[in-house]
Amino acid sequence: MNTRNDLSAAALAASSSLPPEAAARTLAKAVTEAGDLALSMFRAGVRTWMKGGASPVTEADLAVDAFLRERLMAVAPDHGWLSEETADAPERLTRRRVWVVDPIDGTRAFIKGLPDWAIAAALIEDGRPVAAALDAPATGELLLAAAGEGATRNGVAIVASAVNSLRGARVAGSRSIVDQLIRTGMPLLAVPRIHSLALRFARVASGELDASLAAAHSYDWDVAAADLLVHEARGRLTTFDGAKPVYNRPQPVHGALAAAGVGIHPALLAALDMAAGKTGSSPRAGAREIAEP
Repeated sequence: MNTRNDLSAAALAASSSLPPEAAARTLAKAVTEAGDLALSMFRAGVRTWMKGGASPVTEADLAVDAFLRERLMAVAPDHGWLSEETADAPERLTRRRVWVVDPIDGTRAFIKGLPDWAIAAALIEDGRPVAAALDAPATGELLLAAAGEGATRNGVAIVASAVNSLRGARVAGSRSIVDQLIRTGMPLLAVPRIHSLALRFARVASGELDASLAAAHSYDWDVAAADLLVHEARGRLTTFDGAKPVYNRPQPVHGALAAAGVGIHPALLAALDMAAGKTGSSPRAGAREIAEP
């Protein structure tokens, strides 16, 4: 796959039957252009307000959402659409393929002028991602994945960590869950939480983290792109019960999730189960991901 500086405009001249690798190239072109738009607004400052009483949104979120919807739906108008910043429509449930987009994942970081935010987009087919692009404009990273084709960062193949022990494992995630593991004596190295959930999981795909955790109540748009990145990088991203997430359901909400390299993923799930038993509270029902770290 091409890097963010070597993307052909022909990537957008695709039909609704485009294969996963072509879909990934299409997403790459779209998210990098959307990333340039977001980065210009990031540097200039934007108007911000709260939605739903607890979650911030900015002019940039809406601008990127509109840009991606116009671009991606023009490529495949018969696909469904699901985005954090677009009112949900039941028509998506009738489509085998759905574009799933988070215009700016990590809006709080974006508002604070921090770099850990990203534009995440995925193509879902029959409930699972088959193409994904994650653009982190502030750090100059473009991560791509296509089903069966592996994952890359700026054109270079990435592989999840090969560590086979939780001892000293680098873990980022919901503070409540990580602290719960540490209190049970698990010898983990807690890494400061990354605001963007998609980036947090993507750091497992790139091998920079050994594991990442997310509390319950993340949404399809938070997870879908990173899910494919992790699996194509030979990692695992599942529920705490070991099941792969399913996307484009009537309620696009997920329970607690864990991502790790294949060497420690089973041990991580066992540790989470043990921590729940020792503390008497389930990490599956941890604090909402919208909470500040």
